[in-house]
Amino acid sequence: MIGQPLHTTFLSSLPLSRFEIDRDHEFRSTPQLFDTLWADEATRVAVFWNGLALLGDGTAGHPELAFMPAASIAAVGGAGVAGSAGVEVAVYLGRSLATDVTEPVGTRLVALSLSDDAARALEPDESRWVNLRTVASGLTDRDAGAFTEALGIINWHNSHTHCPRCGAGTVPEMGGWVRRCPVQDIEIFPRTDPAVIVGIVDEHDRILLGSNALWEINRYSLLAGFVEPGESLEAAAIREVFEESGVRILTPEYLGSQPWPFPASLMCGFLARVDPASSTDPLVPDGEEILDVRWFSREDLADPAQTAILPGSSSIARAIIEHWYGGPIPGRDW
Repeated sequence: MIGQPLHTTFLSSLPLSRFEIDRDHEFRSTPQLFDTLWADEATRVAVFWNGLALLGDGTAGHPELAFMPAASIAAVGGAGVAGSAGVEVAVYLGRSLATDVTEPVGTRLVALSLSDDAARALEPDESRWVNLRTVASGLTDRDAGAFTEALGIINWHNSHTHCPRCGAGTVPEMGGWVRRCPVQDIEIFPRTDPAVIVGIVDEHDRILLGSNALWEINRYSLLAGFVEPGESLEAAAIREVFEESGVRILTPEYLGSQPWPFPASLMCGFLARVDPASSTDPLVPDGEEILDVRWFSREDLADPAQTAILPGSSSIARAIIEHWYGGPIPGRDW
């Protein structure tokens, strides 16, 4: 069935790759779509503000998105009506397929991105507005997928308010999945930027981690970078690793992918071995993006005295490291 989650050893470890929503593409073209959705008492709405989502009241015992009847937020700054002053973006997410949530299977779900005033009027307690990175692992498959989908498409709307050809303001259509330029009469579709992230293993079965110039001191993760035009994923992995560390790798083995809507990436994960014909001594960080690169053994990462800060639980980097390690790393509840 469309929208059923993927259950494989590696993919099931990727929090943001989970989904239990049928995106219901055909329904997006319904005339006066949002009027139809608001008229349906079964429709449920999740609200977002500045990249944060409103969580439920906590009675479920785990984090959950606050999916509400449209009528319950209609009076808050006009937030119940797409295109009103209180709503910056409205997106039809699709139909819920989950059996472990309150809403029945088939419930139609909408995401609303609210203005500052509407968000504060709806919920002034800012502790209930949360970042996807902090709650992803605790969400259900349906809610993790809904949060990731909504954040990605809202970010796209925020960066495509004007036509790239003529600069005219664009208008959303198709349930929030297309923007149209009224001057050029062209449709502008959402985009995703592919990036590669690579677990690199040497002849001693150690993994290579690098420290980015934008991070705090002693934070390490896998090497990663964007795919360039006319480049395959594998070629990008080989190029990025060499540019950032001076290490040459053999043909990377694809593991799986995870959306990373910060703002619009798709992280394509690989595992690769160092080319035995090349030297890895010394390691050569590029000095601009990557300030340090180090080899870590399993013993290094399991050592309680190890002070390196490792990737968070919502990232594909953590999943790849644990895939190499063979499971969760003791004492590393990141």
